[in-house]
Amino acid sequence: MAAAGYCVSGARCPSQAAACPDFQALGNVGRSLKIQVPERTQITRQRFEVRASIASSEVAEKKSVAEDAYSSLSQVCAVLGTQWGDEGKGKLVDILAERYDIVARCQGGSNAGHTIYNNEGKKFALHLIPSGILNENAVCVVGNGVVVHLPTFFEEVNRLETSGVDCKGRLFVSDRAHLLFDLHQTVDGLREAELKGSMIGTTKRGIGPCYASKAIRNGLRVSDLRHMDTFQEKLANLFWDAASRFKGFDYEEKQLDAEVERYKVFADRLEPYIADTVQYVNQAYHQKKRVLVEGGQATMLDMDFGTYPFVTSSNPSAGGICTGLGIAPKLIGDIVGVVKAYSTRVGAGPYPTEVHGDIGDKIRDAGYEFGTTTGRPRRCGWLDIVALNYSCQINGFSYLNMTKLDVLSCLPVLKIGVAYKGKDGKVLSSFPADLQTLGEVEVEYEEISGWEVDISKLRSYRDLPSAAKRYIDRVESLVGIPVRFIGVGPGRDAMIIKD
Repeated sequence: MAAAGYCVSGARCPSQAAACPDFQALGNVGRSLKIQVPERTQITRQRFEVRASIASSEVAEKKSVAEDAYSSLSQVCAVLGTQWGDEGKGKLVDILAERYDIVARCQGGSNAGHTIYNNEGKKFALHLIPSGILNENAVCVVGNGVVVHLPTFFEEVNRLETSGVDCKGRLFVSDRAHLLFDLHQTVDGLREAELKGSMIGTTKRGIGPCYASKAIRNGLRVSDLRHMDTFQEKLANLFWDAASRFKGFDYEEKQLDAEVERYKVFADRLEPYIADTVQYVNQAYHQKKRVLVEGGQATMLDMDFGTYPFVTSSNPSAGGICTGLGIAPKLIGDIVGVVKAYSTRVGAGPYPTEVHGDIGDKIRDAGYEFGTTTGRPRRCGWLDIVALNYSCQINGFSYLNMTKLDVLSCLPVLKIGVAYKGKDGKVLSSFPADLQTLGEVEVEYEEISGWEVDISKLRSYRDLPSAAKRYIDRVESLVGIPVRFIGVGPGRDAMIIKD
């Protein structure tokens, strides 16, 4: 048959196609014959249907694998940081929150910044409220181990509710949690100035001074807001203590009066959120409800196990789960350790695998490594297996979640720090407590070829470049713990399950 618009002879048909003799002849044939679909077209259609069926089954398989990986985690599961914080714990918590009834914070304060994204890609930076708040079926708990700055708490509540996230009846604060006041933040800054060249590098959010008040037993707790008749006297002790310790801390009686009036307003507003969370969480467990624990900071910043004194003021390791929520150790099932594919650190302190210059800048820019809480540029470096093994030993992780693997796509060659050597050239048998020793170690590296292709759109482990798989496999072999979850971007869907 001729091409459309042409006669069999090759001449262009008249504008009135019905007047064309070829057209009339073909029309008569078409009416008398059953037109057959060309065999080639049938084969193409069959191939398309097969491909569509395969693609559909692959999508179903990926969903099934992901659901099994997430839903098979234990009734009480914790997500903890393995390095110096900022590993991206919030995203995994946000994903898992859909499978859990309760999401709880057990330690830290507003120095813990978690950045998460909702289904529309909107960004939320949370500091006190657990990341599970974006999932409407999850109840969020701020446990007794957290120090709570109420102005920050209500700022977050306001931002969430303005964005359509309802917090009422879904968010509870422990009546045993300690209150962090503005005066603690002032003291934090004065303390850092006093240290001068030996500054810890805190966020100056008052976390350390508040925990110090807790330790010396002159702190105020959330339950004190229910007794405003004695609140002013207790708060006056905190003001007096700060003024007697720091020359730069001055206050007048009217400042104390103003703070008390401010907290009377906070007390009324907070009342619907206050709960005995120890009782609440334990009752929920016995009712077969699922509890997800969200850790702030990370193990290498732990007060006892981190690079002291360049640490936070709480226990972000596994022990903090029990002391910060009031649940028994035997109730804790899976603990997932979150580790960046490289490492970062904010603030001062020894950092053996830190990388300076062009490579460090590339990692920082590609990973947008700037503090959620402070905006400070993070120090960047290679993955430190010695520190990671130490963290795994302390916490007993069931699985690892490796985040930001996509960031390393910018580098042709990657390094992994596999051992520390002392000044005598001997390999250290463990992660050293002594900071002088840690500052003098020579890191032994292994080099692995990079992949130098964008992997941020990939959603299946089988689709990752072979070099990326080798990197993951090598980390698994060095720490002896499976890397089950792999982050390749900031969105909720940018998580690959290694089955």
